[in-house]
Amino acid sequence: MHLSVIGTGIVGVCTAAWLQRDGHRVTFVDPLAPGEACSFGNAGSLSPSACLPVGMPGLWKQVPRWLADPLGPLTVRWSHLPRALPWLVQFVRHSSRDEVVRIAGALRTLLAPIFDCYGPLVQRAGAEHLVRRSGCLYVYSSRQAAGRWAWGMNLRRQLGVELREVREDELLALEPDLKGRFRFGLLAPDNGSTPDPSALVKALHAQCERDGAAHVRRKVAGFEFAGGAAGRAGRMVRALRLADGESLEVDGVIVAAGAWSAPLARQLGARVPLETQRGYHVTVQSSNLALRHTVMAIEDNLMVNPMAMGLRLAGSVEFAGLAAPPAYERADVLLHKGRQLFPHLDVSQTSRWMGHRPCLPDSLPVIGVAPGAANAWFGFGHGHVGMCGGASTGRELAALVAGRPPQVDLHPFRPGRFSTWPGRRAAPAGSR
Repeated sequence: MHLSVIGTGIVGVCTAAWLQRDGHRVTFVDPLAPGEACSFGNAGSLSPSACLPVGMPGLWKQVPRWLADPLGPLTVRWSHLPRALPWLVQFVRHSSRDEVVRIAGALRTLLAPIFDCYGPLVQRAGAEHLVRRSGCLYVYSSRQAAGRWAWGMNLRRQLGVELREVREDELLALEPDLKGRFRFGLLAPDNGSTPDPSALVKALHAQCERDGAAHVRRKVAGFEFAGGAAGRAGRMVRALRLADGESLEVDGVIVAAGAWSAPLARQLGARVPLETQRGYHVTVQSSNLALRHTVMAIEDNLMVNPMAMGLRLAGSVEFAGLAAPPAYERADVLLHKGRQLFPHLDVSQTSRWMGHRPCLPDSLPVIGVAPGAANAWFGFGHGHVGMCGGASTGRELAALVAGRPPQVDLHPFRPGRFSTWPGRRAAPAGSR
């Protein structure tokens, strides 16, 4: 089949690579070059342990304090609050203990095979050097401080994540640059990262092109259909309508356009509450640290990853929509935290970035068949785990396209799970 993949981020390119393994012809449609947007600026984590949702039990108690601080770890621009409020209400509802257990269990099934799913793709692309399995350190100021997060860490263990306690002396042996700030840690030895997320996406995309894929650098405006009425069995996408008025005939389409996916999904029968959690990073290009692991400073909500271009500091959430200009003072806060954690850090050369994480209120992506067309599939909304879940999402979507049973239970990720979202019209007869 000739399949169009809308989106050239990590989810889109991995999906295309898995589709090509089944012999399909692929055309990417995206005005951006591969590896831009969140696939450029994310923290680079490849972590099977990253199965906890953003909304955890008791989080709602902290939200008012965070919202009152425009530079806090979570903030909403007041102009965007009316639009974000229904999403935030649902987000809080999904942060109960029962919901967190359910969500974490689903995420764990998607993330556990990270390296099995990336393996054949990076091997074919000659990009093995862009995937490393060096482990992740969750670090704390003391063992007592770690107790505040014990419930979530124990849930990770119950789901099969290996977490090994690291005392202060061993912690300093593992990472001498952590001296003086952290006295206890948990090592997740099965975790990994990429030293350059954009380069990883570009390498996989280039291999897709060598294997015959095309890339149309335009925006998709909509779809042309054939067959039954909207939402009924037999309705099929026959072509994409591009923004310049031209059409691209296809046998099927995968929507993997990240934070820009919701309008396309709506045309394919799914009204999903996709919100952009704007993330910021600072990359310290002049870094004089010699970290060997990805480090998550839990108390500071800061992820630190040594990368090819320098030390990347990330860990901020802002609700402001797709159009508002960046508030780079939020990136400056990350740099300030980094200097507090590492007083000897050389920050003479830094760069700042802002991007749009595509997020759903239950912290689960949308993966599955579109309700309004039998030959359209969704793979978007990965939030904070796009790099982690990109390859496994691609594998599962390729299975759906081929009619094979997926290796992951996709029911928790189904597009129709938001059928009661406020303002949604009743689903048409025959919709999935």
